[in-house]
Amino acid sequence: MEARGRGLQVREGDLLWTPGPDRVERANVTAFAGWLSRERAHRFGGYTDLWQWSVTDLDGFWQAVWDYCGVEASSPPTAVLGVRTMPGADWFPGARLNYAQHVLRNERPGHDALYHQSETTPLASLSWPELANSVRVLATQLRGLGLRPGDRVASCMPNIPQTAIAMLATTSIGAIWTSCSPDFGGRGISDRFGQLAPKALFCVDSYRYGGRDYERGAEMARVIAGLPSLEQVIWVPGPLGTPIGAVPGGPRVRTWAELMDHPPVPAAGFGFEQVPFSHPLWILFSSGTTGLPKAITHSHGGILLEQLKLQTFNMDLRAGDRMFFYTTAGWMMWNFLVSSLLLGVRPLLYDGHPGYPRPDVLWEMAEAAGVTFFGASPAYVDLLAKAGLVPGQKYDLSALAGIMLAGSPVSAECGAWFYRNVKRDLWLHAGSGGTDVCSGFTGGAPTLPVYAGEHQARNLGVAAYAFNARGEPVTGEVGEMVITQPMPSMPVQMWNDPDGKLYRQTYFADFPGVWRQGDFFKVNERGGCFVLGRSDATLNRHGIRIGTAEVYAALESVTQLTGALIVNLDLPGGRFFMPLFVTLDDGAALDDDLRAAITDRLRSQYTARHVPDRIIQVPAIPVTLTGKKMEVPVRKILLGITPDEAANRNAMANPAALDAFAEYARTQQDYRVESERESLDDAGHPDRLREFVAAASRRHSNPARRPGRDLRRGGDARLGRHRRPQRRG
Repeated sequence: MEARGRGLQVREGDLLWTPGPDRVERANVTAFAGWLSRERAHRFGGYTDLWQWSVTDLDGFWQAVWDYCGVEASSPPTAVLGVRTMPGADWFPGARLNYAQHVLRNERPGHDALYHQSETTPLASLSWPELANSVRVLATQLRGLGLRPGDRVASCMPNIPQTAIAMLATTSIGAIWTSCSPDFGGRGISDRFGQLAPKALFCVDSYRYGGRDYERGAEMARVIAGLPSLEQVIWVPGPLGTPIGAVPGGPRVRTWAELMDHPPVPAAGFGFEQVPFSHPLWILFSSGTTGLPKAITHSHGGILLEQLKLQTFNMDLRAGDRMFFYTTAGWMMWNFLVSSLLLGVRPLLYDGHPGYPRPDVLWEMAEAAGVTFFGASPAYVDLLAKAGLVPGQKYDLSALAGIMLAGSPVSAECGAWFYRNVKRDLWLHAGSGGTDVCSGFTGGAPTLPVYAGEHQARNLGVAAYAFNARGEPVTGEVGEMVITQPMPSMPVQMWNDPDGKLYRQTYFADFPGVWRQGDFFKVNERGGCFVLGRSDATLNRHGIRIGTAEVYAALESVTQLTGALIVNLDLPGGRFFMPLFVTLDDGAALDDDLRAAITDRLRSQYTARHVPDRIIQVPAIPVTLTGKKMEVPVRKILLGITPDEAANRNAMANPAALDAFAEYARTQQDYRVESERESLDDAGHPDRLREFVAAASRRHSNPARRPGRDLRRGGDARLGRHRRPQRRG
């Protein structure tokens, strides 16, 4: 093992860590390569060769994953791929199986299944017999209440064991799971669940975040009243314990205790619904910044196979490992976390603020639980770095073997922080994927070195490439991230999209037959990957495309900044205007010195083209409910679109944040959108904008509404942090 990056400055591409021979030898991917040699006569020179085979011989690779991971089907498949084209690839036709059955097959008396902790409950464990029996009892009751395969079951619950039990019970009977976290506003919940006509709803009356209880009963009553399809509501008491009232003429409200108060259901007496490989498992949602969130539907077989592959080979997890990832039940990382049960891994569920009552509360929990694999977002690292914490000195992290960073681009300095402050012998990797596939496109390879700022490799089975404007794969250049071969966990449909039009428009409109992810992407000569921000938020200056993530990475070390958002406007006559919007620490001022520091940092770390035309202070950076910066809506607003046309405020964590951008667009004299546009009037110039910023800052000073350092959802919140325990309607 070799660990570096302990100096004062780390640059992109610097070697941070090299796996030792023992780690390489015991890696799951090494064992898999040995199995392929013995059983299939395939021999590979290393990870890169194995990856190349995995995206070339799809039938051979995915059949090997099926066999190696022991997938069980009550009816065997007739092929690996029936239809091979995208969209519409038909995986393992003829197979019948069940995702939840593959979780509960790991039931072992005397062994823990998962761990959980919240702001109201200390660290505790749930044994396999407790988990499995709870799933069987609840599933039996749901069947008794009339739930059938294909029915939708919605959840508005925190990241607690009951949520995992409800998901497994739902999917065990072939019903379809969908989830929002309880801090979503009522309109945001209704925009999602209203598309699905759910038959049952699990919900809480309240939740605790940052030491404060948030009442949700009244909001839940409004949501229930707006879902006429509901036949059953199951209430799980929150910290306030206020019963959810029945809606006149609405569904009956039952308690969790009522459904669980039944005799045990033995494993031999329970039947898992056997469904086709492509049968819907759960429905996840896009952010919905410009309209209704897209209802992305994944399948039993696709998620089962993809999660077994991802977590076994690219995350190097095995039965008995203890994995933590900070997430809510409304983010796809929750589905990924709970799916670790497929391997017999013990997920650690945490419900609460990641920095309350102390900034290092998660590391204290990791020590107590003996966490072996820790996941977080770069925003969380920023919180720790600003607090000056050194977890490796304070806590016993001897069990910790791996770290995964996900949710936003990872800078070179962010990765190096772990080697300085957590542990020197540590496999650190960054992952990039998405709700679209509920998995990762790029990620870790435990047999490869770790280089600063790079994703180690493309994940096995993921034919990810950077395409130039001509649709050609390029190396060492920034291009569009595309997937050229089907993956089992690609959505089987968008809900309410019977002809597949929305599906095709979302992923296949630019390159026929090739999935376009919508991210800027670069692969270097050694296979290291860089995900450089959304390509629909591109900064295109004089023909040079710049990923917004490069700008944000460079600004991380400007300590006075708490947030940043940059866009580029294409103007008449081939002109450009690229403003940078920033939020500042309390007491900081956007003076000439700070402007110079920002421009010098961008010019020295990248190029003069990265330097904005103007730097503007705003009270808040607009982000979605999942923490993604809203660059595209901001660009539309600056080009004259009204905020309500440019964005769906119900999909935002901080809806008022758009107002400052609309005011700037109305009053600015920096650019003209149309060549014949009349001069703006004299009212509302920079002085007026500063007055607006000051007034808006006072509005945002309410701690319950102010964008700050909320890391609850992950997402691209590294320089657009927000504190939003709850947003109404």
